[in-house]
Amino acid sequence: MHTNSKLPLAGVRVLVGRARHQASALSAELRKLGATVIEIPFIEIREPRSFKPLDSALLNLDRYDWLILTSVNGVEAMWERLRKLRLTKKSLKHLQIAAIGPATKRAIEERGGVVNVVPKEYVAESVVRSLSRKVKGKRVLLVRAKVARDVIPRELRRAGGRVDVVEAYETVVPQSSRTGLRAALASPRTRPHVITFTSSSTVRNFVSLLGSRQIGKGHRSRERVARVHTIVTGPDLQRIRVASIGPVTSSTLRELGFTVDIRAKEFTIPGLIQAITRSMAEPMSFKGRR
Repeated sequence: MHTNSKLPLAGVRVLVGRARHQASALSAELRKLGATVIEIPFIEIREPRSFKPLDSALLNLDRYDWLILTSVNGVEAMWERLRKLRLTKKSLKHLQIAAIGPATKRAIEERGGVVNVVPKEYVAESVVRSLSRKVKGKRVLLVRAKVARDVIPRELRRAGGRVDVVEAYETVVPQSSRTGLRAALASPRTRPHVITFTSSSTVRNFVSLLGSRQIGKGHRSRERVARVHTIVTGPDLQRIRVASIGPVTSSTLRELGFTVDIRAKEFTIPGLIQAITRSMAEPMSFKGRR
């Protein structure tokens, strides 16, 4: 394949670890900039064991004042349940809707919803700042992944909101990625120059796929720390740049022993791409390009 050396990411191999159905947007933009993209998902989206809590909340939307959605996956899962329950967008009309960022906002609007609040920064803390003065005495429905940070429900309850949390999906480690990931990192011909991380789950699952199976929040045994340190400082990863979409992901990376080389200024996929492009243009910003 002919490479256009004038493109800013020409000759750069980028490993994209997003869920398979979400990787295309990031991969396509990176390819436009000349990158060679390696897609190996670190995360797999699955239905929750039961939709009963979500269905119950959706059938009783008239009880709520606010709806908060924190991901495109949550939007997709919720609208699919609305469809199966034969509920229309009219059932959402009375709700104030908050979306954690522009991609989530766009997904809601594409389905006919009206978004009232998007925080300045696309993290849970900013959602809380945007809503803390608006939720006192209000009923709030938070639709999210099975495992997620508790910042939003905890802080909004402190602000006087009555918050119900329901899971719309769960994220799991795609064991089928294990062999491909190890092979990609082992060979100098396929080893990426940059690995992108777009959530804390992608970080933990990446380490799990490389051989440390139990990477959970708060699990800090000496054996686990030593195992992760061996992975992170091994020869296969030393020359690879680590790119993070935002501060929560960066915190998880550091917690697990990684150095965050590339940080998105805007916590979005376009922001991540800009940060990678900017980093590649800087001399000595990137070790080991071949």
